[in-house]
Amino acid sequence: MKVYISVDIEGVAGITHWDEAQKNHADYAEFREQMTREAVAAIEGAEAAGATEIWVKDAHDSGRNLITSMLPGTIRLIRSWAGHPLCMVQELDKSFAAVMMVGYHAAAGSEANALAHTLSLKPHLIRLNGRTASEFYIHALAGSLLGVPTVFVTGDEGLMAEVKSTNAAIGRCAVKRGVGQSTISLTPKAAIAAIRAGAETALKGRLADALIPLPEDFVLEVTYANPVLAYRMQWYPGASHSGDRTIRFATKDYFDVLRMLNFVT
Repeated sequence: MKVYISVDIEGVAGITHWDEAQKNHADYAEFREQMTREAVAAIEGAEAAGATEIWVKDAHDSGRNLITSMLPGTIRLIRSWAGHPLCMVQELDKSFAAVMMVGYHAAAGSEANALAHTLSLKPHLIRLNGRTASEFYIHALAGSLLGVPTVFVTGDEGLMAEVKSTNAAIGRCAVKRGVGQSTISLTPKAAIAAIRAGAETALKGRLADALIPLPEDFVLEVTYANPVLAYRMQWYPGASHSGDRTIRFATKDYFDVLRMLNFVT
């Protein structure tokens, strides 16, 4: 069983402030380590479930966050960014049996996590077919495009509610809850234990049940906090300015959506 694990930082246990997610800040080292430990927990859970090949994508900011010396020698690691539209699931293909997402977080516009955003800090809100689109949803659909189900997601409680409403068959592990700027969190050790157990359980289940159906048509709307960005991004081929700092793009091919997001966020 070949498994893909995408790892972010804003949804790991305890992280509360942007300083803790930024490479040049003293607070970053602690949460870089927690990001790595949660990734290792998911790897161990996957191996316990029978995974024979595991690829891990460092999917936060620079793509150079995971402490490589802490990772087991059995995995393949993807660092930094190629610029491919698959973005946080770069190198995913039909040969994988499942995707897991670790340290993911609520979408831009949500109050469930003080670090909520989608892809970058430029968009105020991203909607896909009228639905607020998180990094989970965008990349789970990317997996669906390739026929690979997203079977397990960890992060904040707000994101877990979204995952459940999308497909209750997807395994979930909430490690924290955002309240204003504060965080109510599991301890790092408790989060690691829960992630390891959750990953193993998810991969021992009926993986196909977790596959999210792809819509037949897609309407992407990106709203920016800065109106200058909306004016500029409307010139992406096929996009239009729909007002209120928002651009709109319609297509029948989801890869077109991924390609556009690669340039306008």
